[in-house]
Amino acid sequence: MEPFKNFFSPELVRGVAMHLQRHMRGFDGDGFAASIISLFPDLELKQRAQLIADRLHDVLPSEPGKRAAAISSVLHPDELNHADKPVDDQGVCGWAVLPFTMVVGQHGVSDFDRSLDLMREMTKRFSSEFGIRYFLLADQSRALRIISKWTTDPNRHVRRLVSEGTRPRLPWAMQLPSLMRDPSPALPLLEALRDDPEPYVRRSVANHLNDISKDHPDLLTSIAKNWHRNANAERKALLRHACRSLIKRGNPGALAVFGQTEPKLVLGRLKLSARAFAMGDTLEFSMSLRSAAAKTQKLTIDYVLHLLKANGRTAPRVFKGGNIELKAGESKLFRRSHAFREVTTRRHYGGEHALSLRINGVDTPPVSFWLKVPASAK
Repeated sequence: MEPFKNFFSPELVRGVAMHLQRHMRGFDGDGFAASIISLFPDLELKQRAQLIADRLHDVLPSEPGKRAAAISSVLHPDELNHADKPVDDQGVCGWAVLPFTMVVGQHGVSDFDRSLDLMREMTKRFSSEFGIRYFLLADQSRALRIISKWTTDPNRHVRRLVSEGTRPRLPWAMQLPSLMRDPSPALPLLEALRDDPEPYVRRSVANHLNDISKDHPDLLTSIAKNWHRNANAERKALLRHACRSLIKRGNPGALAVFGQTEPKLVLGRLKLSARAFAMGDTLEFSMSLRSAAAKTQKLTIDYVLHLLKANGRTAPRVFKGGNIELKAGESKLFRRSHAFREVTTRRHYGGEHALSLRINGVDTPPVSFWLKVPASAK
């Protein structure tokens, strides 16, 4: 897979330079591009974006109104379908817009209202979710008053920005400590968007709520319980996605929202396909489940690997298993597999590990196994 940093390629920079040269008299497009591209080899994605933003700050007009006009002039005319497209002859779109949002965020707070309006325009060609956070950090109340008007915007990208840009823990972005401490100022925005006709927008609402669950699990379960009443299928799916972290951790309140209470089961033995594995092997496991309830049970079953760490202790890592329904007295065999592969987000260590199931938040006793890791992988 091509490195993420290559989203900012020499071709992208030349495309930006071409459009700036079209709209800015006396602009040296070749010199602008060369000053950036020559530094690219040693830079990662965020560093490349910041470099382009710094060069844009140098060449764009310093007067706020003229700067906003210059940025607006190079934006792609398609406001709906070019947010994931490369720069073309018609204008700047896709990843090339990100450095422009950084310029406006880092240098436009003093021109607050006009800069936010420019964020709204840029997000139609690529999300302004990173740049808009400078305004929330500078004056959250003022920013939210402006952003709240966008919940009814006809453009789906703008409506999504309302939710995504205010996420307290947006990945790759600056956190919003005030909304982490107290998410209530953003809740009316999420409620306004919860039944948006675009799945793209509703998924952002779910991700925002999932962020809230990291700091305020009880608040999220309360919201989910209230929103679940008389909810249609789309809102129920939103809430399920919003509660995914809590469900993964076996939070009883979140599970209860979806009718999943403490299970009443007769469990068989957790069977492993072997008791020793090597990297590259696949662990297969199964357990028989028999309902001991008088009515149908909804069960969320995940599996927990208790993985050995460098310090010699184990730490649980939860993996998605699935959802099943078990009628009164019914028996089913739950069966899954896990492949031991090296991934960038997880390092494996040789030694004794364990596996258990998590059924509606209740863990079964762990069963141990041995994992062999080559010396070169340690």
